[in-house]
Amino acid sequence: MPSSITCTSLAYAWPDGTPVFEGLDVAFGSGRTGLVGVNGSGKSTLLKLIAGRLTPADGAVRVAGEVGYLPQNVTLDTTLSVDEALGIAAQRAALHAIEAGDVAEEHFETVGDDWDVEERALATLGELGLAHIGLDRTIGEVSGGESVLLRLAALLLRRPDVLLLDEPTNNLDLYARRRLYAAVSSWPGVLVVVSHDRELLELVDQIADLHSGEITWYGGNYSVYEAALAAEQEAAERMLRVAEADMKKQKRELVDAHVKLARRKRYGQKMWDQKREPKIVMGARKRAAQESAGKHRIMHEEKLAEAKERLDEAVEAVRDEDEIRIDLPYTAVPPGRTVLTLLDLELAYGARVAGGLDLRGPERVALLGRNGSGKTTLLRTIAGELAPVSGEATAHVPLRFLPQRLDVLDDERTVAENVARFAPGATNNRVRARLARFLFRGARADQKAATLSGGERFRAALAALMLAEPAPQLLMLDEPTNNLDMASVRQLTTALESYEGALIVASHDLPFLESLGITRWLLLDGELREVTPDALARPA
Repeated sequence: MPSSITCTSLAYAWPDGTPVFEGLDVAFGSGRTGLVGVNGSGKSTLLKLIAGRLTPADGAVRVAGEVGYLPQNVTLDTTLSVDEALGIAAQRAALHAIEAGDVAEEHFETVGDDWDVEERALATLGELGLAHIGLDRTIGEVSGGESVLLRLAALLLRRPDVLLLDEPTNNLDLYARRRLYAAVSSWPGVLVVVSHDRELLELVDQIADLHSGEITWYGGNYSVYEAALAAEQEAAERMLRVAEADMKKQKRELVDAHVKLARRKRYGQKMWDQKREPKIVMGARKRAAQESAGKHRIMHEEKLAEAKERLDEAVEAVRDEDEIRIDLPYTAVPPGRTVLTLLDLELAYGARVAGGLDLRGPERVALLGRNGSGKTTLLRTIAGELAPVSGEATAHVPLRFLPQRLDVLDDERTVAENVARFAPGATNNRVRARLARFLFRGARADQKAATLSGGERFRAALAALMLAEPAPQLLMLDEPTNNLDMASVRQLTTALESYEGALIVASHDLPFLESLGITRWLLLDGELREVTPDALARPA
């Protein structure tokens, strides 16, 4: 029987009772499927239901074949050895015992038919760029990105029929991402991947779009999906304009009908008062006029109701994905002005900037490097959060730093209160007016930071920094697209288009960086050096 996933009448709700799915029917067959949707639409929840990590309130999940699941946040016990993390420690120990001459029956039972498990493990690690790790090292000795790849290696060794990946590239550097892309490209079974990584989504065979608790299928990769969705939305907006025009027309015709009926009524009353015709004739004419008026009114009211129904359907078809629209004139930096100076800088964990490096005017700098190379350390040093071992990092303009953890927000304060902390001189009305442009309108600005979704939290943190006083003329972002859906990434890109200061972005997301109009590419690999984007396009 071919491997597959079938969800029938699936229902699930958040702890507060808000429904995520109600009667969802969906099936995934062989091939690679990209599961997309806005933050909070239920993508990760659906994967957890399929993997058996959550129990549906109603309905059923049936999987033909063994399931391998890579969650969004991978946590491995740092005391484990690599072979334990891969799930092969017992088999490996049994193999070594047999090779040493111990022919106890339990060793053969442990090994089973998997005599080449150690060779397969080493080969899998090699394919994922982890050949240098070795099977006897502990997890505490590997980086966060390497631990994600180790978890994937454990799944590949199991050879599951169905592979579920939830945001697998979040903590991976450019080089590790290429290894993951290769593994996804060669996957032979059923694969469902949730990701905001455009390059990864270009490798899938079809897109499953989760929107308002329902899934719509699109054949092809993300580019094909994006074009199809744009065409659908253009058609939906046309239908909305037609429905709005029809609604106005039906309202006008109903008003005109009421005016005509009122005139007829006045004329009939006048004839009755003047008694120009026999009473029986006027009575019959009055009854006929009333019946005609009733039918006329009912006809126009029905047409108006039908027009309203068509308008409601048209509104439902148009997706509400607002864009951030802001104007930040005080962030502008003249082209020749020195914004940042790094001089013979040695960082806390070993990386260094030899000689000097200046950032001038509204430059847009991409900061790249492997996991653990020191990118975050460099940004925190520039921000003044860490002291350098030696050398200087001097900012000549007001700067703000948005870390990966988004811990610039106070969870106990509302969105408006958080922004007000960074702009103490701004009135409440001014704060709210500016927040509205970051899509926090009305009651949304009064939400506590602790209740925000991932995308909302990022938007609130970005608003707090970009609306700060004095206006930041140097903005530094550390892996800003992690955990953001595609709509939120577009919103971020739009917001940064309005920013006129200098920008430093540490990211492994090349398509996102390219969309920002990067002017300098810096690679931190022991030492900070300038590179060309061509050298980064396809790292080995």
